Amino acid sequence: MKTFIPRIVLTAGEPAGIGPDLCALIAQQPYLCELVAVTDPGLLINRAKTLGLSLHCPTVDLSTSPELHRPGTMNVLPTRLQKSARCGDLDAGNAAFVLQSIEQAARLCRTGDAHALVTGPVHKGIINDAGIAFSGHTEYLAKLTGGHPVMMLTAPGLRIALATTHLPLAAVSRAITFERIHTDLTVLHNDLRTRFSLDRPRIGVCGLNPHAGEGGHLGREEIEIIEPVLKMLKSQGLQVEGPFPADTLLTPERIKHLDAVLAMYHDQGLPVLKYAGFGQAVNITLGLPIIRTSVDHGTALELAGGGRIKTGSMQAAIQTAIDLATNQARQTDS
Repeated sequence: MKTFIPRIVLTAGEPAGIGPDLCALIAQQPYLCELVAVTDPGLLINRAKTLGLSLHCPTVDLSTSPELHRPGTMNVLPTRLQKSARCGDLDAGNAAFVLQSIEQAARLCRTGDAHALVTGPVHKGIINDAGIAFSGHTEYLAKLTGGHPVMMLTAPGLRIALATTHLPLAAVSRAITFERIHTDLTVLHNDLRTRFSLDRPRIGVCGLNPHAGEGGHLGREEIEIIEPVLKMLKSQGLQVEGPFPADTLLTPERIKHLDAVLAMYHDQGLPVLKYAGFGQAVNITLGLPIIRTSVDHGTALELAGGGRIKTGSMQAAIQTAIDLATNQARQTDS
């Protein structure tokens, strides 16, 4: 049987940030996949020169089968910058370029020309400054591809999914509905089975309020929403437990017995994960018809072009994309 070589498509994200640095740096290393960057080849070549690296950027031939990545080379699907990019200097004129790169990369995955998408960090503020409503990759990719997106970050020994993502804290309680929690847990369960090859995933669920509501004295979302969802899902055979106070569930002794945790909001779950695995963590969007992973950090404008960044999260995101694409290919063949 022919060895499966996934084609992994990359976006560099904000051109003034460290995304182009990451692409130039990881291109120097071997990978058991083909890498294709959807970006302006001049951006990558110039950033590589700034970093003292040599980089060849041929245009990818999508009609051929994927070939193993060659260090020192980054295949590209050219997308042109609207404005020249300078390290650390944001320009709203390139917001459309950033989004076009994401759109083209997602399209490659939708058509089957690529097997997974790895995204570099974007700057939400400058995209909004350009007059384009944008709350993040997760929501944008859902609009492009359909599905119900669930953000999950992983680090060694830890998977934390989020019921809500980029919302002001004042809006979180209103967003915690029976339908949302039911759908989020169903997506999490199904993707852990199909993409992570976990037959009966064990999922712990955080409460929304301190002490998981303290029997209703500190909030009733647990009693009125979360507990009924868990009761229904348990009756359907899912291994879901909770709701537990986040400060007791997100501890090493509890985590080691679980395959994943569903946290209710962004800053409930992610500080724990980033403390435990920053630089090795991966952002994965579940619930989409495509595989998408990303780095766990932002654009780091002050570090762009300086040669002082670490590539650990990008390497982990690429390896995770390879693993998920390979699992999916095996299931298709079986």
